[in-house]
Amino acid sequence: MRNYHISKHNSFYAVGLSYKKADAEVRGKFSLDVPAIDQILGKAKELEIDGLLAISTCNRTELYGFAQHPYQLIKLLCNQTHGTVEEFQEVAYVYKNHEAISHMFKVGTGLDSQILGDFEIISQIKQGFYRAKKQDMANPFLERLCNSVIQASKRIKTETELSSGATSVAFASVKYILDNVPDISEKNILLFGTGKIGRNTCENLIKHSNNSHITLINRTREKAEEIAGKFHLTVKDYGDLQTEIRKADILVVATGAQLPTVSKALIYPKKPLLVLDLSVPKNVSDDVLDLENVTLVHLDQLSQITDDTLAKRKEYVPKAEVIIDQVKKDFLKWLETRKFAPVINALKEKLNTMKAEEIDFHSKKINDFNQDQAEMISERIIQKITKQFANHLKSSEVDTEDSLELIQKVFQLEIDSK
Repeated sequence: MRNYHISKHNSFYAVGLSYKKADAEVRGKFSLDVPAIDQILGKAKELEIDGLLAISTCNRTELYGFAQHPYQLIKLLCNQTHGTVEEFQEVAYVYKNHEAISHMFKVGTGLDSQILGDFEIISQIKQGFYRAKKQDMANPFLERLCNSVIQASKRIKTETELSSGATSVAFASVKYILDNVPDISEKNILLFGTGKIGRNTCENLIKHSNNSHITLINRTREKAEEIAGKFHLTVKDYGDLQTEIRKADILVVATGAQLPTVSKALIYPKKPLLVLDLSVPKNVSDDVLDLENVTLVHLDQLSQITDDTLAKRKEYVPKAEVIIDQVKKDFLKWLETRKFAPVINALKEKLNTMKAEEIDFHSKKINDFNQDQAEMISERIIQKITKQFANHLKSSEVDTEDSLELIQKVFQLEIDSK
């Protein structure tokens, strides 16, 4: 988007993969934790990529940034993950310029979520921008785009019922438990991992199961105690994991580690055990299926659950799309102003140079010349002239490129072609 004077590179790209074509195992190979995201941003800076945003959730990993070719971004991602370029290309998507902008709007507003209307992704976009800004990789374009997507997300939440009901990954897991486990209020439930999905699952379990036999374990005990204190639950040390698994009827794993945290070595079930793995990459090893009495359900299976709530949400998609179009239109209008901003600034500089020359000339020719008044009047005239040109360029009836060329020619402007 060189013409918009945003980046020295030609194009803005969105490259990534999601639940639509990549299963949990493949997504796990390309998942990014915070250190990996920081590594990518650092490498991008070395390559003089001047704007990059990275997001990684349980159902997608994406990079948004400026590059001469999307392969630059793809290689950055693959170099910092366990996946290869070949594996990525089999399931990936690449969007360019306006399509990339539209994709971020769709993702950030929950229309592209694995469960329609799940807005967890917007917090990832916020965090992604925070990390980009911290690494000095957030240019004005990315800042404006992220803020616009956040604005659209807020409007959809307040003006539609796209997120009505309790349909999310966390709720889907609880719904599965309620539908498949009899006498749920009497079962021993162990929740391993108290990140965002773990917390939400815990809250939904308490709300819908009337179960007081819930135990929390987290590598950092303090985090588990924060949640346990709120709901009066039991907390055990990480070292007690094996003992607590053997007591459990239901094990929910939401640890977010890069390698499995639960394997069959930890499990010796003397009674049926339901294991729900809410992590990407998978945090429960497939070898637990070798054990009798163990049922393993992964996030992707849970996300396929549909109900009346989800069907109702689909009714609000058209209204959500109207809101997205409105906010996106404002963003693109701002983007268009970036196209002619350098010309207007150069024009203003040229007029100020003329003003300074004329004031200097007349101050030597006219007795009692009032320079302050001349400065004030001249400045107001310059503002009116530049505003008139800017309004002209904003008009939809104007060929902006021809007008910019004419202004530069008439006033002999030198523009920095960044």
